[in-house]
Amino acid sequence: MTTPLTPSSAPGSAPAPTSSPTSAPPSSPAPPPALLPAVARLDGREATAADLAPLAFAGYAHFTAMQVRGGRVRGLDLHLDRLRHGSMELFGRALPDERVRDLLRDALRDAPADLSLTATAYSPAGEFSAAGPGDEPGLLVRTAPPASGPRGPLALTVVEHERFLPEVKHVGEPAKTYFLRRAADLGADEVAFTDRRGRLSEASIWNLAFWDGSAVVWPRAGMLTGVTMGVVRRRLDGLGIAQREREITPGDLPELAGAAVLNSWTPGVAVHRIGAVALPEAPDFVALLHRAYEAEPPVRP
Repeated sequence: MTTPLTPSSAPGSAPAPTSSPTSAPPSSPAPPPALLPAVARLDGREATAADLAPLAFAGYAHFTAMQVRGGRVRGLDLHLDRLRHGSMELFGRALPDERVRDLLRDALRDAPADLSLTATAYSPAGEFSAAGPGDEPGLLVRTAPPASGPRGPLALTVVEHERFLPEVKHVGEPAKTYFLRRAADLGADEVAFTDRRGRLSEASIWNLAFWDGSAVVWPRAGMLTGVTMGVVRRRLDGLGIAQREREITPGDLPELAGAAVLNSWTPGVAVHRIGAVALPEAPDFVALLHRAYEAEPPVRP
């Protein structure tokens, strides 16, 4: 490592003057501690390397992801529902909602007001074990810089793929990243999935939404119901906007007037192509999704 040159160490320079105690300027107050850009808290305490080592390859876990703005979250009730349901499905037991909120507050206490947050529930018994319902799940809460997603419009390839337990946001899904990278190799931005019946379900980490000219159309197939999707749906109801669920195949796309993807980053990014089908960008449709999402009051955990 090279030591930087200072006025006193530069070749040919005069020694730097020193100040006597009587001539030293008054010391300024110590700056406040910097807000942490990222933290990892395990069950309410700082996670150590030893804590995280068993989680490095833990695939038997589930999580929720959210954007925090001004210390508040939209759809907090849906995040709590997701964690509770996922834990009951995987572990047969769930942390009480108030305990989860305590752990979220703990992670946010010294964090910036705006950030990304994930809460991952896992079994301390680990994988490949027949641990019973008496083992209480642990919760790892991590923060990272805020995110807002891509600008779009996006082009999506189409691949047949059905997620295991699609209603659970579980970890350890290499297929999503694999197909996303194959889409990028083909010059696309993302990948949309169809099931064995040819129905569009979701994208890699996104829900799909469509516009038929008079209503928002949600695909009917096995999928993860996203929190942002849930917020948008209930707020569209409040705005009096018609919504429908229907089975949508790639062959149905030419009759639709717009498409978008949404997740915890953003309530809507325009999609201009799915497979070989070009779609209108429909900026008014995307703006409607954003307006519905922003109608949801954010709350503090």
